[in-house]
Amino acid sequence: MARNPFDMSGSVAVITGGGTGIGKAIALEMAGLGADVVIASRKLENLEKVAADVRALGRHAVAVRADVRNPDDAAAVVDATMREFGRIDVLVNNAGASFVAPFEKISPNGWDAIVAINLKGTFLFSQAAGKVMIAQKRGNIVNISSMAGAALAAGMAHYGAAKAAVINLTRSLAVEWAPHNIRVNCVAPGPVVTEGYAGVLHEGGARELPPAHNALGRWGQPTEIAWPVIFLASEASSYMTGQTICVDGGPRPDEG
Repeated sequence: MARNPFDMSGSVAVITGGGTGIGKAIALEMAGLGADVVIASRKLENLEKVAADVRALGRHAVAVRADVRNPDDAAAVVDATMREFGRIDVLVNNAGASFVAPFEKISPNGWDAIVAINLKGTFLFSQAAGKVMIAQKRGNIVNISSMAGAALAAGMAHYGAAKAAVINLTRSLAVEWAPHNIRVNCVAPGPVVTEGYAGVLHEGGARELPPAHNALGRWGQPTEIAWPVIFLASEASSYMTGQTICVDGGPRPDEG
């Protein structure tokens, strides 16, 4: 039988923002393909539910409360992973946050908070896990950006700027760490139905999801982002690094 390049049996994956939405989907889909997972976020109650679901699939799971903006928390997640498994094969920098606001009304504190969660968190966890990967001479990092960073983000310029920086960081780190046999890639989702994004829309005054202005004419589901992440985290993408995959339902009809 031919080898399945998507098989993640025996892999250890660290996933930030793993308690809900896309992070939860990534954790469960990876576990379904044989990976053990470490999930981190600020709400331990959400993490514990996901960890229980992972264990129900027959895989090991560790839940660690962490604020991705805190370097000590990033180090603690890596330490917990090494104590439990002794290695880190995959890091998924998924944790993110935003809010809707006209650019002229974004406060310095608001700007700093969004940049810290989306960009600084990616830096801190990549650096902490990367030291382990460099020592073990292999590793795989998948960053979650956004179409807000790949295209534009009217009404969420702070978020778009941070996510654009994640795409640039992906390319820079891919080149810098290629000699260590570490691949670094990125997924940029379009509109996806998650608790977090629904909350952003509600804060902006929307009571229901707006129409999806893309070729497929619909919003995506968290699993539809998890699958491309698994592609990048697995041997199926072994000749790829420094790339960003846009998963957004296709161009809008009026974009030609």
